[in-house]
Amino acid sequence: MDYGMIGKIEKAKRYAEEPERITFNHFTVDFQGDNSRYQIHFGPEGWDCTCPGFRTHGICPHVMALEKLLRPMLKRTPLAYAPGQNVVSDVEKMHRYASETDRIHLLNFDVTFQGENADHHTEYDGEHGWTCTCDFFKSRHVCCHTMAMERLLGKMITVPTTSPIG
Repeated sequence: MDYGMIGKIEKAKRYAEEPERITFNHFTVDFQGDNSRYQIHFGPEGWDCTCPGFRTHGICPHVMALEKLLRPMLKRTPLAYAPGQNVVSDVEKMHRYASETDRIHLLNFDVTFQGENADHHTEYDGEHGWTCTCDFFKSRHVCCHTMAMERLLGKMITVPTTSPIG
């Protein structure tokens, strides 16, 4: 391993400790609920979940769990509870789901990193892997931004086997 890579690993650790530098622009999640699998989408237009609770109330424990887990990186106010929502049950599920991250699998996402010198856009696609706008990624196909996201998201993503810090 060379000194350039060592520096990027150290920067990745620092970025992972500062998640407020990161902004999710959009993502798609496969979420294993208690009864079924659901798809959750997050983007500039807001949230969407395929579960019946979200269809009825515009909020659900799946979205609530993601809001809790990813809060510093979402840069928006959490959804409000809805009239008729079973808040006690949904909050209990949300806490359990947030602690059981093996239920959550990010299929793809796009984030913006507020870097030390410039902003960078990092994308993940479960089928095709990583892309990043930084120069280090262009030459190495890995960078401090991709490594930081791997640290932050852990088992919620499938890490490519070539990652130096998986």
